[in-house]
Amino acid sequence: MTEMNENPLDLLPEVLLAASAVLGLLLGSWLPRARQWAVGLLAVVACVTGIVAASVAATEPATTAFGEAFAVDTVTGASRIVVLGGTLLVLGVSFRPLRGDPRESEFYVLVQLAALGALMMAGTQDLLLFAAAYLLASIPSYTLAGFRKDGPGTEAALKFYVVGALLGVLLLAGVTVLYAAGRATLYPMLGDALRDAPEPLVAVGAIGLLAGVLFKAGGVPAHFWVPDAVQGSSAPVAALLTTLPKIGALAALFRVGDAVFAGSPLPWPALIAVLAAASMTLGNLGAFFQQDVKRLLAYSTISQVGYLLLPVAVVDRSDLAQQAFLYYLAAYTVTNLGAFAVVCALPQAHTLDDYRGLAKDRPLLAASLVICLLGLVGTPPTAVFLGKLQAFSAVFDGGYAWLAVLAAVNTVASLFYYLRWIVPAVSRGASPGLAEGDRTARVVAYAATAVSVGLGLAGGPVLDALAGPLSP
Repeated sequence: MTEMNENPLDLLPEVLLAASAVLGLLLGSWLPRARQWAVGLLAVVACVTGIVAASVAATEPATTAFGEAFAVDTVTGASRIVVLGGTLLVLGVSFRPLRGDPRESEFYVLVQLAALGALMMAGTQDLLLFAAAYLLASIPSYTLAGFRKDGPGTEAALKFYVVGALLGVLLLAGVTVLYAAGRATLYPMLGDALRDAPEPLVAVGAIGLLAGVLFKAGGVPAHFWVPDAVQGSSAPVAALLTTLPKIGALAALFRVGDAVFAGSPLPWPALIAVLAAASMTLGNLGAFFQQDVKRLLAYSTISQVGYLLLPVAVVDRSDLAQQAFLYYLAAYTVTNLGAFAVVCALPQAHTLDDYRGLAKDRPLLAASLVICLLGLVGTPPTAVFLGKLQAFSAVFDGGYAWLAVLAAVNTVASLFYYLRWIVPAVSRGASPGLAEGDRTARVVAYAATAVSVGLGLAGGPVLDALAGPLSP
């Protein structure tokens, strides 16, 4: 019998975020409308404190908490910092448009709860805890998608919820089948048991689990909700939907692949490789001729899931997989949020042509947009460049050279639709969409761009820090 470790300090970042959400909900019930910004400030403090706590915990040896149900290791530590940092950026682009809104405090609480679900998904190594974290990340996201209560937002929330409910049921069914096959829910015990389990049963359970995880990550074939939900949501919510849930879901998939399916009879690496190829290819094809900027970024994020799945496919076949995955996760998050911050800074600009003349009117904002978009392609010296290089090296080292070649081809092809946005932004002329702007979102865009470039320049030390072992 494993000794139960119930030290709440092992989950200090998660506890801080949960406490902030609960306290913020109570404060929002009593504070006047003009002072509900205090709930957002409380959320910022919780995120900053959580990043500090996660950084301190990352220097300690890998361990587990609560009967090995939650892992405190390199994957958890990196995911914590990325999720909480991403939450700070989302809060930053939300303050101005939400100021004075009658439900301002509720928005901040929902953002924190969605981030908390992502944190729990990243660290869990128990199927039941993963299912609970999945629901915690999902339900606030559904509410945020329709937060504006307008036509597009309602449609986005409805489509998001219907697809999520269906695939969530499939995930729970997959968890049930895997438990029936392995008679355990803890990843290490389940992984040992599945080696001798009937292969059809393991395959059914794995497909159900994948259905839910890919929905949360926005990967093929569970990607249909992404363009409509992102386009119909407000820009800050769209930024959240395309980043924070992906971090938790993909980190959970990485851990499942390493601890559960590494030695099973299921061809797990080949399955993830095919899904990666489909996601990056179909995402690029969908983005080619989009005119709406949020819809273009939505298809872009589908393709980025394909690249993020590259190291996941070879988690047990390459020593480079963990460093490549965690680094790319951080690089994508900050670069994607930088692009969305530019969108938030120009709330009247909805199409590519609305950005015409941006370089003349707001050169710094245009520079941020160009750097972030070229960063998503994988242009040096941004962080995504080194992340893609590491991911390509990992899959090549893991025996999937064809996947590395396909990823390189997709990278070159993606330049086309990013240039369709960059060219109007640096062209002459003016657009009515540039008339008004959000100064706070501009600052967030500048900060995210600087971090993206800085992370790329400091790639060596960061990669070394991401090489720690997983939990025992």
